[in-house]
This record gives sequence, C-alpha cells and structure tokens, in this order.
Amino acid sequence: MQIKLSQKERMLLEDGKKQEGLCVKKYQGYADQVQDEQLKNLLLEIAQEEQHHHDMIDQMLQGMEPNMAHGGGTITTQNKNIFQESNSNANDQMLLEDLLSTEKYVSGFYDTVVFEAADPKVRQAIQHIQTEEQNHGEKLFNYMNSHGMYDVK
Repeated sequence: MQIKLSQKERMLLEDGKKQEGLCVKKYQGYADQVQDEQLKNLLLEIAQEEQHHHDMIDQMLQGMEPNMAHGGGTITTQNKNIFQESNSNANDQMLLEDLLSTEKYVSGFYDTVVFEAADPKVRQAIQHIQTEEQNHGEKLFNYMNSHGMYDVK
C-alpha cells in the first residue's frame, strides 16, 4: 500500500531519520568504548533496533508502508568514537547518561510526530517506534540502576 505524505509529515520524518542515524552512530561508537561485555552487547542490540527505525522511516519517505518486523539486518553506518576512550566505569556511566538523554529527547520528538501525522499508517509506525524508544530507555535505566550508576531514592 502506498503512503502519500503531507509536507509536514515529510519534514518530520526527515528529522526523525536524522535522529535515528545519530542514534545508530552513538550506540555503535559507544559499544566500542565501554568496558563491560554485557553492556557492549546491549548497546549493539539497541543499535540494530535504531537502524530498523531508520529503515522504517526511509520506507515511509519513499511512499511505502513500513515493515515493522525486525529482520535483524546489518547496520550500515561506520563506528566512530564520539568521546575519547577511557578505562573507567565513570566513562561507561557518562556514555549511558548521554544515551538515556538521547532516548528521552527522541521519544518526546515522536510524541509530536504522532499528533502531526495525518496518515494512520504513519501514525501507527511512529507509535511503534516510540514504544521501542521508551523500551531502550528502560533497558539503559535498568542497567545503570543495577550497576550503581542511577540511584533511585
């Protein structure tokens, strides 16, 4: 089924595609820098999900109904170190704090897109992506909390 996007939908989806591309780069780059193997695997898993979101948005921008099923596809962007490497747990914490802040921002951005989407298929896809972004935040929080990096009082 073809999707005909409004100008506003197209603009918002282009912004979302850029955000997802940045998320992929961050997760990949940070996975190369963290010390804990469990955390590295978590970040690479989320990077693949972010790539899937990027691909879904790209499909909508091409007028196609997005495939919401995860295919376990490959990540196409190159790994880049965004912060200088460090051997300390404090570095892992800083990277996780940045990723959690990113997830909060992206989830809020998608809240706006949901309300601005005229096409029900676009709205449904964005709601799907937003739920997954919130799940990413929860995974990051749970890791941080269980490793003493996020104290809930």
